[in-house]
Amino acid sequence: MRDVYQHVGEGVIAIDTEYVRPRMDASYLLIDEGRAAFVDVGTYFSVPNLLATLADQNLDVDAVDFILLTHIHLDHAGGAGRLAQALPRAKVLVHPRGAAHIVDPTLLVAATKAVYGETRFIEEYGEIVAIPAERVETVEDGRHIELGHRRLEFMHTPGHALHHVCIVDRDARVVFTGDTFGVSYRELDTAAGEFIFPTTTPSQFDPAQLHASIDRILETKLRHAYLTHYSRVGHVEKLGRDLHSDIDACVAIARSAAGEADPVERMKPLLFEHLSARLDRHGFRGGDSERHAVLDGDIALNAAGLHSWLSRRRA
Repeated sequence: MRDVYQHVGEGVIAIDTEYVRPRMDASYLLIDEGRAAFVDVGTYFSVPNLLATLADQNLDVDAVDFILLTHIHLDHAGGAGRLAQALPRAKVLVHPRGAAHIVDPTLLVAATKAVYGETRFIEEYGEIVAIPAERVETVEDGRHIELGHRRLEFMHTPGHALHHVCIVDRDARVVFTGDTFGVSYRELDTAAGEFIFPTTTPSQFDPAQLHASIDRILETKLRHAYLTHYSRVGHVEKLGRDLHSDIDACVAIARSAAGEADPVERMKPLLFEHLSARLDRHGFRGGDSERHAVLDGDIALNAAGLHSWLSRRRA
């Protein structure tokens, strides 16, 4: 278990959900005054890691008050039903747009299979367990909850998804950002700090909304952002500027490929070239094989999401 989780802040533990590859997808265990909550949970296959980490902190399942979902994409929420079965006291808190889909995940499963295909869905997500409606609470923008002495605020942050929330601890000056504040993989860190880029995945990416949500996060004057992909980053003002610039670059790439026979396939090398040039400036010395290994999955999803956004604009 010592290799699976890491203490990344006061009362904050990042747990590797082992989704796709190591250090790609994190769940967070928050602990305060003997009470606990999970923020995002990975997939069905991630739940044993989460429960083992809880036990390793000498906490039993009755100590967990909340399962907090930034949004219901399955790399963040696919394991919520299985985890809720193991945590009898925990309420599952989610954006109002997401609640119905974790109570009855039929449409969520179908939409995910449409993006990934049946075989990959089974391999990566396994079973999606429905959550009883009485265990689910919706969170309006600005709602607060208490976890021990920790006061957590929910902030609606569309742009990556319409049903996305971030979770703010203003006293600690940290925000759990899900996918709104991009992705930043530790393999790409250099002496210049963290490397970050936005996630524009299908099917609700909207650049204007994402710009506004990033600005709203920055207005909290946070010291650290806790990303699901992957873990804590600092240098938040700089990373926010990088995200703004990259959103605009992604939109420009999407528009340049709009007239191609296969816009998604045309975008993939353009997005790789853009990110690779940024990595060069960032001081990353890894070759193309290392870059492709880290970036290609996100590039494929980002290209599909950009195409989806363009298609909606033309409809």
